[in-house]
Order: sequence, then structure tokens, then C-alpha cells
Amino acid sequence: MKKNVLIIGAAGRDFHNFNTYFRGNANYNVVAFTAAQIPDIDGRKYPKELAGEELYPQGIPIFAEQDLPQLIKDYKVDDCVFAYSDVPYPRVMNISSIVNTAGANFVLLGPRDTMIKSTKPLIAVGATRTGCGKSQTSRRIIEIMMELGLKVVAIRHPMPYGDLNAQKVQRFATVEDLHKHKCTIEEMEEYEPHVVRGNVIYSGVDYEAIVRAAENDPDGCDVILWDGGNNDFPFYKPDLMIGVADPLRPGAEVSYYPGEVVARMSDVIVINKIDTASLESTNIVRNNLAKINPSAIIIDGASPLTVDKPELIRGKKVLVVEDGPTLTHGEMKIGAGVVAALKFGAAELVDPRPFTTGKLSTTFEIYKNIGTLLPAMGYGEEQVKDLEKTIDNTVCDSVVIATPIDLSRIIKINKPTVKVGYELQEIGTPNLTMVINDFVKKHNLK
Repeated sequence: MKKNVLIIGAAGRDFHNFNTYFRGNANYNVVAFTAAQIPDIDGRKYPKELAGEELYPQGIPIFAEQDLPQLIKDYKVDDCVFAYSDVPYPRVMNISSIVNTAGANFVLLGPRDTMIKSTKPLIAVGATRTGCGKSQTSRRIIEIMMELGLKVVAIRHPMPYGDLNAQKVQRFATVEDLHKHKCTIEEMEEYEPHVVRGNVIYSGVDYEAIVRAAENDPDGCDVILWDGGNNDFPFYKPDLMIGVADPLRPGAEVSYYPGEVVARMSDVIVINKIDTASLESTNIVRNNLAKINPSAIIIDGASPLTVDKPELIRGKKVLVVEDGPTLTHGEMKIGAGVVAALKFGAAELVDPRPFTTGKLSTTFEIYKNIGTLLPAMGYGEEQVKDLEKTIDNTVCDSVVIATPIDLSRIIKINKPTVKVGYELQEIGTPNLTMVINDFVKKHNLK
């Protein structure tokens, strides 16, 4: 008899697990997805064209995770597959308890059943939490390989918040492609830093189709780089796995799912931000990594800042705008913008909460510990408008923007702005150049 399956997700890993394990598998009937973390993704359907019209002629409905117990009852669910990331262990087991109490099995699918093998040499980059510095590590790896004359095609962990059929396979080679694909701010933050450096990045929904397109990219492809999201383990089988850990959140590398999986499976681990973390916190991370993955190469890293107009910070009342997911489910209390404001002598960090509007007010209600920062939330058009209105409303001298994109290109800002940048800087040896040179030699890349 077929098992009825419900996939607990957040519009990313859940769709991938379905595509690689359940789609076309007549032993299972996936009755629904649930959605969390990302606003406004429930109430849709995973379309029949992607689900497989023969088994799912009506597509698969997506519901809010809060309805989980009733859904298990209504759909007579046998197995609930947990499929999203950056979740503390108590929360994972809390969901497991809800599932078991309702009578269903709680299932975690692993790499063997969900990883796809590429025909090209593949480097995967993951992290122990959202906001560790994974994307800047990916960019550094690409820079090293481009200097060696290699064509690198990046593939990003999914963020399919729009028309899923239209997002089956997406290719980004220019900033104009971001507009063509109607990208959200969150998507632009990940894709834009790649394309402005001159390399192609793919994303979407169907990661088998995506990797085949990337392998045959019209501009050429020597190496695939998986730029992972949140703290998920890769969708592809890596020939080299590089993890990033964050000493500003010591202990997360052994207390979040599936971040510990990333830490345990990595060949190389970058301990980033040691320029801003305490020695004690850095050593906690270092010792934890030594216990769970003693064979990993450890690279020390920093995230030095660049600030284009420091005179707009010194002595000023500033509003700091940081990367949204890093502050929300990443739970960071301090980002590059705050560090820059403190470093360059801001008179005051202005609290945006009295000035928020619409969905941004809701964000602060859900994530109560964000503090005196403004997350650059932009999962949809309404959130983007609310972000613009909130900045307009906030009484401050200038706005310190520490998002990876040029936010002023997306919204109109009626105040002086300061742009904060940050890149990975390796400290001492071993370093990524050594690691990549060994990889290139091993795979006979020229």
C-alpha cells in the first residue's frame, strides 16, 4: 500500500526532497507540503508540471505549518518528512513530538537519497548557521579559480517564492537578469554579488535540470560551485566540501540542524569573523569542531569592512539596515552595519521599531530579539514597499546599509546613505588558495 507523506518545509529543501526521492515513486503519495520561516508561501500549490502530472494531476497543496496536527488527521498521513534548515535541536524535536502525537512517523532524509551527482568537479560551500559568511567564502573561491583561468558556474540554494513553473531553471549572468526573473531582495542579495564579478549563477526549483543546464552553460563550465543556503547540506554530491562556522554564535555548530551535519561532513572549515569575536568564543568553536570533525582542515578568517562615506557615520544618528534572514531565523544580534557604526563613531543607533509599517511590523512581532536594527525584508512587493516606508518614517541623520546589494537601486531612500561592504580575508595558513590549488591538481583542471 502507498504511504501518505506530508513534507514539512520552507520552499527549498522540501521541494528538492520531493523531486529527488518522491516524484515518480509509486510507493508514496505526497498529500501536502507545509510552509514556515518565509512569509506568504502557504496557500499555493506545488504545480502538477513539476510534481509529475501522472501521479499528481492536481498538483500538491501547501499549507501553514501551524495546521500540522489537523493535516495529519485529515490526510491520514503516515510519514512527515522534515525538510528545512537553520533550526535549533529543541525545535526539531518539538515538531517531531507534534507529529508523533498525531500518530505519524517523523522522518529526516539524508545525503544518499537526496544528493545529485554532477558530471563536473563540484565544490560545495555550506555553513553552521545563516549569516556565517558562506556567500563571501563562495565568492573568494570563485575569485581564486577565475585567476587560474577556470570557468566557474555557481548554483545557489533555492529561493522559489514566485511562479514555481517559471522558476524551474533560472540563469543569472547580468543585473538585468535579476529584473527579468522578478527577483526578491533576498534573491538579489545572493545573485547580484556573483554576476557583477562576471560569473554565472543558477537557481530555481528542479535541481537535476539546473545542474545539467549549468554543466552545459553557453559560456562554458569547468567547475560547479554549490553556494548553499541557511545551514543546509548540499543538494549535490561534493568533490570538496567547505563549511563556514561563526564564533559570534559559539555552540551553534553542535546545536542546530542541519548545521552540525555540515560541520561533520566538511573537508575544510573556515572559522570566520575572528576579527570581531572574542578569543573565548573562537576557541569554543575550534574545540567543538576538533571533537566532531578532527580530520577537517581549519582556516581562520576575518570579515574586514569597507565604508564608502564614513563622514556620514561619525557623530550622526544612524539607522542600520542589515541582511534580513541573518537577523530573523539567523538570530544575529549584530551585523556588519552595526560594527561599522560603532567603529566609525556613530552618536546613536536609531531604533526603527516605532517607525515600522505593515509586514515589517509583523516581522518584529515574530522575531522579538532583532533589536535596534532594520532587516532588509523583501520577499514580496508589499514587503519592499513597507521597507521603503519604514526608512522614510525613521527619524535619523543617515542610513547605514550593510546588505550585499545596492539597496538604493531597489527602493527610494530619502536620506543620506552609507554603503558597508565586507569580504573574506584568510589569516595565515592554511588558506583557500592552497585548498583550491590541491583541488585543481587532483581533478586535472587546466
